[in-house]
Amino acid sequence: MKINPYLCFNGNCAEAVALYEKAFNVKAVVEIADEANNLVAHAELEIGGTPIMLFDAPQPIKVGDSIMISITFDKHERADVEDTFNILKADGNVIMELGETDWSECFGLLVDKFGIQWNMCQN
Repeated sequence: MKINPYLCFNGNCAEAVALYEKAFNVKAVVEIADEANNLVAHAELEIGGTPIMLFDAPQPIKVGDSIMISITFDKHERADVEDTFNILKADGNVIMELGETDWSECFGLLVDKFGIQWNMCQN
């Protein structure tokens, strides 16, 4: 069995894909459903070996309230944690800045500008 996150957006999926490509230094495969409005029928990118799928919902939705994506970086990836966090926090809301906690040398929480919650931790 395999579980893959599938994130829904309100007409701004293409913008989200561009942000995530930059934040995680990956390239997405994108299928445009409506070229005039730049709506995404399906997009997929891989982060740390896990496929993340994205699309523009056909009707308005409330994004992110009950979903958080957790990313765990290896000890030697401190610069990657900081770079990714800083890219995703632009125009978003930082819940907890990156810093040392009882459980991690580097941990932070944020909600990106699309309403997706991200939990970043370095082991």
